[in-house]
Amino acid sequence: MTETPADIVFSRAEALDALDAILPFDRRDQLAALLTDEDVATLKHLAQQGMGQNTLRALASDLAYLEAWCRHATGSPLPWPAPESLLIKFVAHHLWDPVERAMDPSHGLPAAVETELRAAGLLRAEGPHAPDTVRRRLTSWSILTRWRGLSGAFGALSVKTALRLAVKASKRPRQRKSKTAVTGDVLAKLMTTCAGDRLVDLRDRALLLVAFASGGRRRSEVAALRVEDLVDEEPVHTDPADATSPPLPCLTIHLGRTKTATADDDEHVVLVGRPVIALKQWLAEARIDIGPVFRRIDQWGNLHRRALTPQSVNLILKARVKQAGLDPAAFSAHGLRSGYLTEAANRGIPLLEAMQQSLHKSVTQAARYYDNAERKNGRAARLVI
Repeated sequence: MTETPADIVFSRAEALDALDAILPFDRRDQLAALLTDEDVATLKHLAQQGMGQNTLRALASDLAYLEAWCRHATGSPLPWPAPESLLIKFVAHHLWDPVERAMDPSHGLPAAVETELRAAGLLRAEGPHAPDTVRRRLTSWSILTRWRGLSGAFGALSVKTALRLAVKASKRPRQRKSKTAVTGDVLAKLMTTCAGDRLVDLRDRALLLVAFASGGRRRSEVAALRVEDLVDEEPVHTDPADATSPPLPCLTIHLGRTKTATADDDEHVVLVGRPVIALKQWLAEARIDIGPVFRRIDQWGNLHRRALTPQSVNLILKARVKQAGLDPAAFSAHGLRSGYLTEAANRGIPLLEAMQQSLHKSVTQAARYYDNAERKNGRAARLVI
């Protein structure tokens, strides 16, 4: 019996159910309609190989977009490996000059292709794409090509040149993940909004303190935190140089696989003092002794067993920002990460010491926050005051 297109899509949807812990269920049917059987098989193989959930989720999303774009732009499925000309076409369709587009409607992404992608909910941005988005999708394309045992033209000079020139022509300013850093003063304001004894207050207070004090953890890392990852340590002195100073509670958080590390790296950070107290109070009141640390609480105050999603971490921060009388649009969960390093720089903590907690791998990236602090506090900016 010949399978109908609907049967094929349903079969792919069932196959994607095996990845329900990684791929959002509400996107299952959309992904099943966009991906091929080979795509689904590749994703399942990557999951079995232990690829990180966030990486796999991004690969699936990028692959779905690439498949849809190629069908509408060329009338054919995504070829493996992709020819050099198709890679250049992808760059030209997504990075273009807005001024040139105003004079020549054929410049950039064709209107018919744009309409189809928007109708499918795959395209939301106005104007050219962010260069980082285009680079990420090309990287995903390259990774998936290699996992199929093929080699592509991603390193070709023509592709690199096209990308460099297109980024320059698109004139799109780099967007920060969070316009405003959650520094110590902002964190203090957020603490006042969750100073109550309701379960939701205890959770949010512990979540924000832990996320900040542990080096500005990513929202995915906060959401994935489990009780089994917490290890109590001997108390430490308030002043490490003074053995008579008051003791402070201390614990270690084992993060395992992070964005920049594998599970074998056993990345860990240390919490001392108030964040530890807040975390232990939350776990005790919520009666959580195993499984996810931070969980959903419904509008009636009922605690759920499932962990918060990374998006929920972001929404909790924005809700507390609004309650504090600040602008939610100016903040995101990434502000905790940038805020930690900014605060460390403002307090004169050495860069490498701060990086031990933030787990930044790149000194160049982490140093940006220190450069800003040093410029504001240095003499060079005070020649005329």
